[in-house]
Amino acid sequence: MRVSVATAPGGSNPNEDWVAATSTLAVVLDGLSTAGLDTGCRHGVPWYVAQLGGHLVAALAEPGRPLADGLARALDQVAALHPGCDLDNPGTPSATVSVLRAGVDSLDYLVLADSPIVFERADGHQVVTDLRVDATVPELRAEAERFATGTPEHTEAVRRMVEAQRLTRNTAGGYWVAASSGDAARHALTGAVPPADVRAVAVLSDGASRLVTEYRAASWADAFATLREDGVAGLISAVRRVEATDPEGLRWPRFKSGDDATVAFCQIS
Repeated sequence: MRVSVATAPGGSNPNEDWVAATSTLAVVLDGLSTAGLDTGCRHGVPWYVAQLGGHLVAALAEPGRPLADGLARALDQVAALHPGCDLDNPGTPSATVSVLRAGVDSLDYLVLADSPIVFERADGHQVVTDLRVDATVPELRAEAERFATGTPEHTEAVRRMVEAQRLTRNTAGGYWVAASSGDAARHALTGAVPPADVRAVAVLSDGASRLVTEYRAASWADAFATLREDGVAGLISAVRRVEATDPEGLRWPRFKSGDDATVAFCQIS
């Protein structure tokens, strides 16, 4: 498959997304915001996603290794890199994980949390994502969405929401992300799609997918048209143009004025 990638920070802070691709593999990670809260780790989210991404690509260099097994291996390897940090802290650096791997007879996928993989078929689009996080602390999410983005009230409401969400992270009845234990890989959504049924696949962080899912400023058909006509950077630019019309998050309430955005566009045929 032919893969093109792009990633861009949502503002002045370091980009906490990560992307890599080969002719048979696309990996997108989206580091979870700490909202300024303690993580028990001295390294930070950008370090974590870079380490996890590199180890994951290496683990999946063996074609026969199941995607979830590769993720579990990478998670345990990264945990071993910083044993001096408090890996039991509920806010330990963590990330969503989305992987597409092209095999001889199938397109294998893994999705852990809410960074989607979207398959473009002749008869429409298939979206694979896990939105369990959206069901956590709904009252605190609603409170954060009451305030204009960037105000002290908004910042404090987001902090309270993230603090409460952390208590449900990687727990039964909560939501699952990549963090300090390989056990999380068992909770990923995995599957396979016949390549003959697929024209192209987009692997996205939610900072890019929100053009369709949150802002509803485009359909998936529009998004794939943009990817073909303007490239992966063009899709991120389309997100930023929409966000620029609503910098305070009044039309589209959100937790950041602009989130880190990442795209891997995989053309199958």
